[in-house]
Amino acid sequence: MSFLVQEQVALAPKTTLKTGGNAAFYTEVTTVDELEKAVSFAQEKGLPFYVLGGGSNLLVSDAGYTGLIIRMAMLGRDYGQLQADTQELTVSAGENFDAVVAETTTRGLWGLENLSSIPGSVGATPVQNVGAYGVEVADIIPRVTVFDVETKKIITMLNTNCLFSYRHSIFKDKKNYIIVSVTFLLSVKPNPKLTYADLAKLEVAMQTPLSIRDRVIAIRANKFPDWNLVGTAGSFFKNPIITVANANVLLQKYPDIPTYPELFGKVKLSLGYILDTVCGLKGFAVGSVRLYEKQALVLVAGSAATTTDIKNFKKIISDAVFLKTGITIEQEVTEI
Repeated sequence: MSFLVQEQVALAPKTTLKTGGNAAFYTEVTTVDELEKAVSFAQEKGLPFYVLGGGSNLLVSDAGYTGLIIRMAMLGRDYGQLQADTQELTVSAGENFDAVVAETTTRGLWGLENLSSIPGSVGATPVQNVGAYGVEVADIIPRVTVFDVETKKIITMLNTNCLFSYRHSIFKDKKNYIIVSVTFLLSVKPNPKLTYADLAKLEVAMQTPLSIRDRVIAIRANKFPDWNLVGTAGSFFKNPIITVANANVLLQKYPDIPTYPELFGKVKLSLGYILDTVCGLKGFAVGSVRLYEKQALVLVAGSAATTTDIKNFKKIISDAVFLKTGITIEQEVTEI
């Protein structure tokens, strides 16, 4: 595939929320050489650029994007030499993340099974530090390979340099790093992560990567709508992290809010519980936008919805949570 730039390309079909306008310029890159040409194209024309993966965590303005969208289409999976207890897997940024998870569980490798059925590309997972059911990708990424926009060089970044935290990494702040590939360190020996209640019910004999993947898929199917059928980005908001002192004050009023200990005297709260039980917003709808009736943390956009509708709806939800709890919630979804 040779380097090609298109103009006025619709972005709504390239995101799971299915809203937004056109990209002024759009290209897909399959090699580092094409990526360098795309970046140079934007720089020479004085254009902003945005790197697009699977579009599962993106809200595009109704006015569109005035710069260059660079869609990562690099493919490739490389299993490293098998060690006694571990095996490395290096995956190109454009690979479908869930397809990779499926392959590793079929091979009997441990580490990614709890992250089954999450839409998007591999390159996006470190950016957001994707996590679910007691596992974050930060737990199993020893290094990330990136293209430095400023130097035009390939850099290998170790886990500690990625500054991973809850739904965050250095890649959210340093836009000059474009992820080219991600290396996962997988376990050959059984290493189940079953802290999540529904997973803890699995009998020991059933604790294989594939059986855990099947259980996670079933759990997610019951909590999340099919993004192939409706507009959604999965969990639209982050679970809030507040101080223990503030949490204790809130728990005096709402003692049943699930809490999870964090570092540095902080506590993570279940926003799903707050939206549902404290605010009574599960299934709440305004026009074509609603909170999913099976999981209040999930925003669903109907076919008639616009990005403006989603933003207006988001404000209504945020205001309602602040009124009840005094907490200012943050969204997981990136806006361009």
